[in-house]
Amino acid sequence: MIGRWRRKKADTSIVVDGARKATGGRAKNRVLMTMAAFFGIYSIIGGRLVYLGMQDPDASGGPVSRVTASRPDIVDRNGEVLATDIKTASLFAEPRRIVDADEALEKISTVLPDIDYEQTYHKLKSGAGFVWLKRQLSPKQQNDIMQLGIPGIGFRTEKRRFYPGGATASHILGLVNIDNQGIAGLEKYIDEQGLADLQASGLAVAADLKPVRLSVDIRVQHIVHDEVSQALQKYHAIAAGAVVLNAKTGEVVAMASVPDFDPNNPYNAHEKDRLNRMSAGTFEMGSTIKSFTTAMALDSGKVTLNSTFDASRPITIGRRTIRDFHGKGRVLTVPEVFIYSSNIGSAKEADVVGVEGHREFLKRMGLLDRMKTELPEVARPTEPKVWKKVHSITAAFGHGFSTTPLQTALGAAALMNGGYLMNPTFLPRTVEEAIAGATKVVEDKTSADMRYLYLLNATAPGGSGKRAAVPGYRVGGKTGTAEKVVNGRYAKNVRFNAFVAAFPMEDPQYIVLSIVDEPKPEKPGMGATAGLNAAPIVANIIRRSASMLGVKPEFSQENGATLVSYQ
Repeated sequence: MIGRWRRKKADTSIVVDGARKATGGRAKNRVLMTMAAFFGIYSIIGGRLVYLGMQDPDASGGPVSRVTASRPDIVDRNGEVLATDIKTASLFAEPRRIVDADEALEKISTVLPDIDYEQTYHKLKSGAGFVWLKRQLSPKQQNDIMQLGIPGIGFRTEKRRFYPGGATASHILGLVNIDNQGIAGLEKYIDEQGLADLQASGLAVAADLKPVRLSVDIRVQHIVHDEVSQALQKYHAIAAGAVVLNAKTGEVVAMASVPDFDPNNPYNAHEKDRLNRMSAGTFEMGSTIKSFTTAMALDSGKVTLNSTFDASRPITIGRRTIRDFHGKGRVLTVPEVFIYSSNIGSAKEADVVGVEGHREFLKRMGLLDRMKTELPEVARPTEPKVWKKVHSITAAFGHGFSTTPLQTALGAAALMNGGYLMNPTFLPRTVEEAIAGATKVVEDKTSADMRYLYLLNATAPGGSGKRAAVPGYRVGGKTGTAEKVVNGRYAKNVRFNAFVAAFPMEDPQYIVLSIVDEPKPEKPGMGATAGLNAAPIVANIIRRSASMLGVKPEFSQENGATLVSYQ
């Protein structure tokens, strides 16, 4: 019995020892598995940290959100930067991580006092993963907010459009929105040429975007902007503007319209009085249109510079009576009709061609159709639905139909350059390219006669363009003083003035057109005609910019101004 019990005891010991060995093996496996799991977890965390450490902090500064796309620089014809992208910080929040929305908002408002308190509070309490709080902060604002140390608040580096010249070329360059997308001017045009598609596909990489070169010369642009800004104040007008156009190529070298806006802070850009009146406003251009009336009569072959028209009596048609502003009360030659700006003589010039021929000529000169150019802001001219004789007579001296100042300048260029009408462009274009796309609208003889009349109007006694004269440069042109319609009637004391000029007159290279909307007399007792305010603007622009445009002054009586290289 004793032996049998000991054997059982021994057997039991053997069983217990085996169980201990089996249990120890399983425990070791668990430890190894746990260690492997922790090792795997920490490996993933470590790898992620290494990956994040190698990333661009600008590209990984917050949750996924829409990032502003890159845009190409815009430069002037000489390579000067007009618009470029700069980096700026934008403030975002992760509401899920905001501990105390009230405290966070209170701290943020100490740096951004103009922030919308109620809207921002709802954003911070929304529980969303990502919300924008303020786009495009200044470096100081970013630093001050960082010092607050608010959990759940961060910054993303975005791109912001910057215009070094401020308002100088605002109506040409246009605007971008908060996402750096063009919404006006040439910024919008650039998007329409394929940039928007590149941005949407993520291919708009800054390093791959070549600068967009314009025909604009920022030096001349500054002069034009400065002169029209001074005129706005000097003549107490509601608006003023001017354009410098290359008569040989149709390139816009400079164009400004004031009031305007600063594209760096365009809070008032959409106000009604800040539209670009040079291309987006239509006006009755007054006596500047007599340039086309006279050219039409000459080009018809029925009138020459030696022809005469009886301007001794007013013309009555229906209820309208046509009179001259400063009538001579006698028969006038064609040059006298032009330099004395005779309404009666111009009406009779139009009558020689006839109603249909008159409308056809204005349409041929591009004054009745919407311009085709890169600038999106272009107005459509207005005209009578049905042209009758009364419409032709009033149109002869610039009343009854409206067109844009830029179109008027372009039509004048065709009269000066040998008769070639071309679309205006804000991009560089050679003479050959311009002629290839141009339309011949008047004969060479007509163009030569109009050059003679333009110069005569600025030099002959009684000419209305004398105040546009610039010593050393042979400047010619035509004034336009148009009464504006107020409450359905023409008001004698509310005017839209314009002056269109060309220089040098031997072979005009440039057209300069200025406008002054509702000017007041510079001094008590003075008049407010185009010869007194619009013409001096042109003279000042030419005086200050001619050398930059490559036109060399000539002071001898025998030789006129000549052109030197212009780049």
